[in-house]
Amino acid sequence: MSLMSAQKTATKKKEEYVTIYVFGKPYKVLKGLTIQKALEYIGYRLTRGVGCRKGFCGACLTIYRKKDDFRLYAGLACQTEVEDGMQLTNIYFSPPKKPKYRIEELKPDLTEILKLFPELTRCVACNTCTKACPQELQVMDAIQAMLRGDIRTAAELTFDCIMCGACSLRCPAEIPHPWIFMLVRRLYGKYMLPKSKHLEERLKELETGKYHREIDELIKKGPEVWRKLYNERKIEKREIRR
Repeated sequence: MSLMSAQKTATKKKEEYVTIYVFGKPYKVLKGLTIQKALEYIGYRLTRGVGCRKGFCGACLTIYRKKDDFRLYAGLACQTEVEDGMQLTNIYFSPPKKPKYRIEELKPDLTEILKLFPELTRCVACNTCTKACPQELQVMDAIQAMLRGDIRTAAELTFDCIMCGACSLRCPAEIPHPWIFMLVRRLYGKYMLPKSKHLEERLKELETGKYHREIDELIKKGPEVWRKLYNERKIEKREIRR
């Protein structure tokens, strides 16, 4: 046996496989793959429910069961690793129906929020939403902050929400968390954060084409320069209006 053949044989021996079930059909896949990569490994061409592949877009919410466990679990397919005996089904999840409103006509207080989302009061503080969150956000704490009328805390706790809906899927009170969190962030941004004194000035300068040449030159420099400039940027200190 040649050295190359021996190396290939040794590599094959090291590889471990697990059996997963996709819509009831068993497949052997490499251990350690994410659900998303495992589906592609067995031949699925993913054209829906696939976005950034890095846990930021929330498009790949997947429902699964573990071996010898009747409970349903939810996770992002791009982050969740396969387990032996895992049963999978993908749902092209859409958040619950969003009520229509004009942000200009709302006030940043609990009364306005409850008019649009009365189910908020059904929260039993079970913390299931927090456990379901793939971003490890303190979802229940955000809901409780809203019930206290603390919009600032709720907005800051949900800043990294990716709108996947895993929290709502597991919530026994059927609270539409993604839409509520979007509302409180919008209220916080419009009414509670101070306006940048330079923003309007910069927007007018952009409209006149003042920075067209600089932007063209920056585009040519590439991602490494962009990262360096971003990391070294100066951030103006701001005060929070409470």
